[in-house]
Amino acid sequence: MRKEKTPGAISINELKDLLRDNLNALWENDPALHTKYAEASMMIPPIMVWGAPGVGKSTAVRELAKELGIGFIDVRLAQREPVDMRGLPVPDERENTVKWLVSGEWPRDPESRGIIMFDELTAADKTLQVAAYEFILDRRLGSLYSVPPGWYIMAAGNRVEDRAVACAMSSALANRFLHVEVAAEAGSFLEWAKENNLHPAVIDFIKLRPELLFSQEKEELQRGWPSPRSWERVSTMLKIAEKNRRKTTLKHTIPGLVGQGAAAEFLAFYKNMFYMSDTIDIAEALRSGRPIPLPRKADLLHACCGAVAYHVKLARDEKTFPAIAENFLKFVQTLPSDFAAMIMNDVESALKGTPRWQVIEKHPLFATVRRKYAPESLFDF
Repeated sequence: MRKEKTPGAISINELKDLLRDNLNALWENDPALHTKYAEASMMIPPIMVWGAPGVGKSTAVRELAKELGIGFIDVRLAQREPVDMRGLPVPDERENTVKWLVSGEWPRDPESRGIIMFDELTAADKTLQVAAYEFILDRRLGSLYSVPPGWYIMAAGNRVEDRAVACAMSSALANRFLHVEVAAEAGSFLEWAKENNLHPAVIDFIKLRPELLFSQEKEELQRGWPSPRSWERVSTMLKIAEKNRRKTTLKHTIPGLVGQGAAAEFLAFYKNMFYMSDTIDIAEALRSGRPIPLPRKADLLHACCGAVAYHVKLARDEKTFPAIAENFLKFVQTLPSDFAAMIMNDVESALKGTPRWQVIEKHPLFATVRRKYAPESLFDF
């Protein structure tokens, strides 16, 4: 059974904030961070991120590097050999010595900035961990190579209790890290899921069952089990199945991603979302103006609104979008006021500042919707 969340565990968003602060401190070169014997790059501790497989540790760091426009080097230490860290010995017959050729993947530009992440550190055996000591702790490889000061070094790994491949970390290495544990947190995941256009069925299911975002209980961990990574892949399989009109395959693919228990609940929820049935096609209804009937149950109505917003945000054809905008606003008029405000906020947050939002905002029905369903005293969209 999975161990309970460790007190003090942080979310993915909090991890990104911590990394931003450390990177800014590294780049600001603040004299307050210096001592007589060390520079900022040596004073700011490297972070060791602990967490179960699939919670998004490496993805978060990769996304942050992309957001900041800096380099990112992902070192899977368990897949390396000690010589990959130290370099390749080459005999020098002229001087009767041995020279070392350091790997070309390490950054050389002294003005460059980035993150070097030793992922799967706990999956590496002792010899590999020892080989990485000098690089991680001293930011150098003997006299052959030094990490440019603008690069931040960190590591990530799984805990022993996660039943993943994990070796104990030596006390010498552990004592040099700032250790944080990342927990799968529904709020951060849902925010990320909306930004990355995950399928609305996944988003709405996790809203209703946040405890199933990550769960290893009663699951066969050699097969699929619920995690942020596996739910992202569920979204992909849903899109593929719907595009090819092969939704019957989902009863086989979804359990293979999130396990039998979570899959049974999700598929029941998905089946009850009538707007995803073969008789109702949201995208087609928005294009043609076909009425979209409203479910009676609040959870299914929430899901229906999520699906409509999803397809409006996906629509990019300038010729068809005016009709989609009009049919979207007509649909909003059929909703209770709280759902109308919710779906308008969702669409505006995604499209505001784009020509598509201007089309919606300039439509005559927009003023009617705003006046009737979202007075400024209650909602502001």
